[in-house]
Amino acid sequence: MTSRNISVTDDVYELLAKMKLKNESFSDTIRRLAKRRDLTESAGAWSDVPEDEMRAFVEGIRGLREKTLQSLRDMSLEVC
Repeated sequence: MTSRNISVTDDVYELLAKMKLKNESFSDTIRRLAKRRDLTESAGAWSDVPEDEMRAFVEGIRGLREKTLQSLRDMSLEVC
């Protein structure tokens, strides 16, 4: 397999390094990121989920969000 050298700024290198998965090369990382699809391609993907199940799902997310926020509030009080 042939290779090419490319130049990236230090900040871009740091971003890629943070996105790089364990045992993944920079080429693999760039390939994975470049293959990301447009969010609009997923539109309607959950349209067949019954309304009561969707409502329960949304409520579960809200509950987790509130627990997370409360945990963050508690941690900030401990620091003070």
